[in-house]
Amino acid sequence: MRDKQPYIIAIDGPSGSGKGSLAVQLAGKLNFHLLDSGAIYRLAALKALQDGIDLEQESEVVTSLADLNIRFEIGDELSIPYLNDTDVSEQIRLESSGEAASVIARYPGVRKQLLAWQREFFRPPGLVADGRDMGTVVFPDARFKFFLCASVEIRALRRYNQLISMELSANIDQLRADISERDERDKNRAESPLIPASEAIIVDSSLLDLEQVVDLVMSHIVEVNENRSL
Repeated sequence: MRDKQPYIIAIDGPSGSGKGSLAVQLAGKLNFHLLDSGAIYRLAALKALQDGIDLEQESEVVTSLADLNIRFEIGDELSIPYLNDTDVSEQIRLESSGEAASVIARYPGVRKQLLAWQREFFRPPGLVADGRDMGTVVFPDARFKFFLCASVEIRALRRYNQLISMELSANIDQLRADISERDERDKNRAESPLIPASEAIIVDSSLLDLEQVVDLVMSHIVEVNENRSL
């Protein structure tokens, strides 16, 4: 008998590892809901910036997020984020937005405010959630936990190509430096550091294209679900 219980697939990893693209593909194949938590923090940072908030002031950032109005739609390759019903895909994928998101993600008040909101995304038939602490903090009981990684050089090149495809300016050396700096900040922050869940499957996407990563992850999901149905 096939297992019909809704479940969660948690995908964590650093910026540029491909977790967002993987999440969109899996959500589409499984007809699951999608949570792009990285985009949530970028949207929250963008909201604070639009409100003229100093990102170094935790209390002001938390107050700014009280009326946060965001939603997502599934695009061809990435999720489409909306802030106050406006598509802000280009704005939040700028490196400046990523840096701002990494800053506010340090704050316990911000993480607490966004945690319950993120958990509300889980509803039938299931959820694919990507971010930096999906398998460790937000959904510790997720049925599947994957941690995507790739070299800094590969991730910088991917981000560069993504920005260029969006007709945005980009500097590969600056991107490499920004990603390295963000990695250190995310790994060493006191609140929800970027680490794999103890039971997560590590997937190095450095030498794999998206299709290969999707096939690898889907084969594991299918195998485990079939075994649960026996």
